[in-house]
Parts: sequence; structure tokens; C-alpha cells
Amino acid sequence: MCAVGGVTTAGLTTVAAQGRASADLPQAPVVSPFATASAAVTGPGEMFPALMSLPAGDDLAHFGYDATEYVVSGTAGGQPYKTRIVVRKPADDIRFSGIVLAESMHPSGNAWMFHFTHTYTMASGYIGLEIVTSDLAQLVEFNEARYKDLRIAEGQASEIIAQVGALVRSARPDNPLAGLPVRKMILAGTSASAGVLIRYLPAHSVYRLEDMTPIYDGFLPTSNGANIPPTDVPMIQVPTTTEAMRGVVPTRQDGDTPGDQFRVYEFPGMPHIDTRNVDAVRPNPCRYPVTLFPMGAYMSVALHHLVEWAVTGTVPPRADRMLVDRNTANDGSLIALDEFGNPRGGIRSPYLDVPSAKYGVPNEGAVPPTPDTVPWIALRGVAGIDRFCGQTGYQIRLTDAQLRELHGDKATYLDKVRRRLDELTSQGWSLPLYREQILADAAGVEF
Repeated sequence: MCAVGGVTTAGLTTVAAQGRASADLPQAPVVSPFATASAAVTGPGEMFPALMSLPAGDDLAHFGYDATEYVVSGTAGGQPYKTRIVVRKPADDIRFSGIVLAESMHPSGNAWMFHFTHTYTMASGYIGLEIVTSDLAQLVEFNEARYKDLRIAEGQASEIIAQVGALVRSARPDNPLAGLPVRKMILAGTSASAGVLIRYLPAHSVYRLEDMTPIYDGFLPTSNGANIPPTDVPMIQVPTTTEAMRGVVPTRQDGDTPGDQFRVYEFPGMPHIDTRNVDAVRPNPCRYPVTLFPMGAYMSVALHHLVEWAVTGTVPPRADRMLVDRNTANDGSLIALDEFGNPRGGIRSPYLDVPSAKYGVPNEGAVPPTPDTVPWIALRGVAGIDRFCGQTGYQIRLTDAQLRELHGDKATYLDKVRRRLDELTSQGWSLPLYREQILADAAGVEF
């Protein structure tokens, strides 16, 4: 996602700078200023959705959620700003669990962390808080009348994130969550928006709530392999198989002490970008079948453990990392692969431990290009589609002979999947919420 940027050319121009921390941060912790919020925005025209299509029966309506837009403004880096936030919350306030999942909208125009974890997030009664800190051109292009007055300058993102966070945790009358008790707030991000999160950390260390406690109680950077400095709240980092394939994986070790509450969770088979719940990849613009690996099910494992760590102090399990042999001569990959081409090590799943397919990265653009792709894909052009596909994965079914040799018949295969799934659930590596989805995937495998 970070290599592709937004849908428009203008959306590509500020990816590197959009999350840059202000050079003039306070030298010591201070109470953060507040953003000022408008009343709910209802027009003119349609709201920029910033949420790709969710599966029917697993969307906002299914969970009884509303999405409401607000304009927030303030001063950051010595200059005024005016941007938008979107609050995705239960229509019935009594269902709110007290947890807010905040994120900077990805430059591609999607709230990817809400997208990834939407089933778990909404089933748990969390509120999704999307904050726009990147180039506003695609919003203006979508609805100029509604968004033409929004303004963000370079270097303002971190202060905007702090000021919006302080607002939604305040008793101010313009707080969009006024009257709702926020227990904890997580800041998440993926790829480019994980970069925004990481660049926010210096501001996190100085901008505080009125009682001088942190604005954000945990951090979840995903699809990112950087070594991230320690901070004073729990953090779980989720590099994907794509980062490991490129040899870009964190060397920082897990920690449990105050100031170093940290985990790295690597789920082999998970690509940089979700293609299971993205209708934009149908028709498939890539050379190989796009992966249906359930990225959301396993991103939600990380989110679940992070929330428990932040809320109850429950220390999450440590996990093995993917094995990286850095030897392309043996299998064409920097990752150590098994006999089916799947990664070794990391947090296991039935998809790899009871295999029916190879889950590989990277994919690549189709040659010749796929006709009639949707605009979100087509506007990237041939080179952009190839870069996009390079951040996705592919899924190649094992042969009939391999399936029979491994599992005998379908009944035996399904029993293996159930037993392995039960083991992983008891170890904390699979959430009961996704059990039926995983079993349905297994039931769809034909022998």
C-alpha cells in the first residue's frame, strides 16, 4: 500500500512527509491542546466513505453500526489545520465497550485497520475513529463542495493525532463521543499509516491528557518491518510475509518490563495487503490467483491481545518468528519454506499446518493487463497495478495427488483442521469468533 499511495496523482505526493513529527515538539511532557469538532456533517452530497466494501452480512448494517463524519480544526506546527474524522460506532450506545480503535486514514483512501478487523471490532462493540492526516486531494475530487475548505500542511499529522485523541477523551461538549466512557484507546496503522503511527511516537511522549497520562494506551503497527523504539504503553507489531520475503523484519526482541511492553507477531501466509475482502481485486488484476488467506482473522488476534494487555494488564504470549534463511538459491525466497512452498516458523494456522494450498508472496501484475478492472485499480496504470500486485499474495491449490497423500480423504482433512484449530485457539492464536469462517474455508476444499 505504501508504494502505491492514493488513487490520484496528487494523493501520491505527501506519503513520505504526511506523518512527520513537528520539529518543534515540547521539550517536556505537556497537556495536549484539543482539536475543535463541528456538529455531525450531513452534506452537501455524499461522504467520502474511506471504507472498502465489506462482505454482505458482515458489514456496518449487520452489526448495527453508524458512520458519522465531523470536521475538526486547530493549530499544529504553528499553522491552522482543518480536516475530517469519521466515527464508526454502535447505533445503540449501550453496546459500546469503552475501547476506541483509532487510525490515520491510509493515503489509498481506506481505513484499513478497521477494514482488517471489522468483524472482531464490531462484534466487540469497539468504536472506530478514522483521522485524515494525508493529502486531501482525493476527498476534494470525490466531493469538492463538501471538502474544499479542508487544509493540512506538512508536519502537522502528529499534533493532529494527539489533539483529536485528547478531544475524544475529554469532557468537552464538542467531543463526538460526549457521554460515552472511553476506557482505552488504541492507535493502529498499516503500511503507510503504520509509518504515520511510528512518526507519531515522539509526540506521544510529550503530549498528554489533563492528568498527564498517555492519550493512546497501545499501538498496533502492521505490515511494517521497521525496528521501532520503545514507548511507555504496550505495542504489538505485525510484519507480514511480504516484509519477511524482502528481508525487512524487526530485530527488536519482545519485552515485558515497563517502557518495553512489546511483541512481534508474524503470521506466515499473511500478505501486505488484504485481497480476501476487497472487491476491487475482482476481476483479478494480478498474474496469479489472489490469496484468500484471512488477514482479518489474524490481525484481530494481535488486536485482541493488545487490548487485553492495555485494559487488564494480561501479558500476551510470546511467539516464534518466521524463519528467514536469506538464501534464494534453494527455493527462490529469503524465507525458509516447507516442501509445499509455505513459510516455516511464525504463528501457525490450520492453513499452513493442515495445508491445501501454497500461500506465496509476491504476486505480480497480469500480462497482458486484465481488462475492465475497477477504477480503484485501473487508475494506477500498468506499472502501478504491478506494484500493487507485488504487495498482495497468491494462493495455488495443492494437486489432487498431494492432497490425497497428505490427508487421505476430505473427512480426515476436516478432522485434522478442527483438531489443529482447537489447539491454536487454546494457545491464544485463533479467536473463537472466526472458527466457523476457518472451518468453512476447509469445507470448501475439494479432493
